[in-house]
Amino acid sequence: MGLMTFLRNRAGYILIGAIGFAIVAFLVGDAINVGKPFWAESQKVVGSIDGEEISIDQFGPKVDQSLAQFKQQYGGSGNAQMQAMAVDNVWQGEVASVLLGKEYARLGLIVSGDELFDLLQGKNPSPLIVQYFGNPQTGEVNRAEIINSLKEQGKNPQLKQQWDLLQVEIEKQALQKKYANLISNSIYVTTLEANDEYLNRNKLASFKYALLDYASIPDATVKPTESDYSDYYNENKKRFENPTETRSFEYVAFSVNPTKSDSAAVKTQVDKLAADFKIAGNDSLFAAVNSDVKVPYTYMSKGKLDPAIDSVVFNLPAGSFYGPKFSGNSYKIVKVIDTRFSPDSVKASHILIDPSKMGGNDKAIKLADSLRTLVQNGGDFASLARQYSVDGSKDKGGDLGTFSRGQMVPVFENAAFNGKPGDLKVVTSQFGVHLIKIEKQIGSSKVAKLAYIEKGLVSSNKTRDAAYKKANSFLNEVKGDNFAALAQKGGYTVGVADKVTPTQGFAPGLDNPRQLIRDAYAAEKGDILKEVYQMDNAYVVAHVTDVKPKGQLSLEAVKKEIEPMVRNAVKAKMLIEKANKALEGAAKIEQVAQKLGKQLNPVENIVFANPIIPGASQENKLVGSVFGSQPGKVSKPVDGNMGVYVFAVDGFSNPAALANTYKQKETMMAANAQRSLGAAFQALQDKSKIKDNRVKFY
Repeated sequence: MGLMTFLRNRAGYILIGAIGFAIVAFLVGDAINVGKPFWAESQKVVGSIDGEEISIDQFGPKVDQSLAQFKQQYGGSGNAQMQAMAVDNVWQGEVASVLLGKEYARLGLIVSGDELFDLLQGKNPSPLIVQYFGNPQTGEVNRAEIINSLKEQGKNPQLKQQWDLLQVEIEKQALQKKYANLISNSIYVTTLEANDEYLNRNKLASFKYALLDYASIPDATVKPTESDYSDYYNENKKRFENPTETRSFEYVAFSVNPTKSDSAAVKTQVDKLAADFKIAGNDSLFAAVNSDVKVPYTYMSKGKLDPAIDSVVFNLPAGSFYGPKFSGNSYKIVKVIDTRFSPDSVKASHILIDPSKMGGNDKAIKLADSLRTLVQNGGDFASLARQYSVDGSKDKGGDLGTFSRGQMVPVFENAAFNGKPGDLKVVTSQFGVHLIKIEKQIGSSKVAKLAYIEKGLVSSNKTRDAAYKKANSFLNEVKGDNFAALAQKGGYTVGVADKVTPTQGFAPGLDNPRQLIRDAYAAEKGDILKEVYQMDNAYVVAHVTDVKPKGQLSLEAVKKEIEPMVRNAVKAKMLIEKANKALEGAAKIEQVAQKLGKQLNPVENIVFANPIIPGASQENKLVGSVFGSQPGKVSKPVDGNMGVYVFAVDGFSNPAALANTYKQKETMMAANAQRSLGAAFQALQDKSKIKDNRVKFY
């Protein structure tokens, strides 16, 4: 498969950038500002990055390509979440491109002509060149193939365009590598830091503790004051830095799932369809016209259909009829046309002839027949492929590698799988006329040719209309302050979507929420959204309950959220007082536990770097206090996550002294270097003005 074929299949990789490099993981947009008001922005501007505007004209096609890539990678026709991933992927690439581009220019980083030559066809090929032209097993690059492909650019504008895109990406990767090296080479770990890290991971502590659990005080008996709230807020201000604006909304979903009468109507329709299918003259045509899901009329291997029918159908002989069978919310009806044993995969080569360049299909077939005769008489197939084929595989002598069923168009697949090794076959597909050489066939499994009908259990128009009528009536009656009360009166459940970001592709309980989220971002707190939203299985009415702006959130904005933590802080004061009374006159931890009426819990071999208390939880403050204490001494009370602790250290076990710090430093420097590129990129985002208006468009 040549460069052109490869890139045609993977165009998304080329255009969105950041291939195979760690930077993508760090482009999380913490510094992104959701720009408002939207109406003041240009109608075409998706966002601006450090003064550079990103137009929907350049952004949109990249999103389409990224989405196509995700569909190929994950399968399916795409959904709201996949679309959101694609939009985010491209946006992150744009942010990286602009900010890193400016940084490269400031630092004077370039890729010279000699370097580029080396990356394209020299001794140090780019990872992308290895990916496209390398042997998958050995990684060895075919330089002759690269040079041939580069020469062909002059005659092939499409190939030239692909090479231009690839070259840009190779330069981008090379610059990013230089930048990453600059940063990682500036990192240093001191001997003191190496020894500290070694001790933190290897010094062991054993101790006993008594726990006064927060749960021992009923929540209803604790009433935090305004002062309690402000104390907690001021002590934890850093936690309330909101990286991007969020919206919260409540909604009522009016179900459009099929009723009993809908199900009965569909069953009647399916039974009639099955009776007609049994006597149909043209099975494949009947199935194609009547099925909601199109299954190719070709031999397929076991495991491709719904498991509920797959195992049954593949055990039936040719001529069998199966169904209607209900599974996975749809009815399936299957006619087994034929079964046979067939190779699992085929290795083949082909020569593709374009009929439009030959003056018609007949002449193309005639040329293919002539080439077949030449090969049968000892002609070299690979040489003829290089000379006559119009497919990208011609650079490899027509070699298509090894493929399984479902990867080629049906007519090509049938010829390759139904023949035998050594056969030369001429077939016509939508791509042109192929001369196929079957090189090798691997394995053998049972396959079946099926005429397949699937009918989904769907709601009737009457059911959908009734649900819409209820939703519309609720929308006309509801106000911002009576949403929950009106829902309760109607017996409807109120769903909650909390802290939804502008580009989020999902929301709890909603299968297609993007339009609702977009409208929520054009609304204010308390607003009822002005339309009924159609989901796959419901109509939805919603209202905005909260707007959290980007930046430092006020105490009022987080008050409800922090209430459980503030309540625990109040409980901690009460329990610390109780613990201090028990500590008076107590020299041993056993005496303290006895006074408190609590059992002592022994803990063995805890390390500072992993502060998990078995049977309790992660207790950073407690473990930190343990490692700062003297053995045998009873501690002061420590307010942790689960409650208030009093402890005494039994002893520490120190590891052998670190004889050589070199290896320890090397490990730490490698870990720091891995994080450093992300940290540097985050710093670039923090000092840049980034305006993100994607919610206007997606």
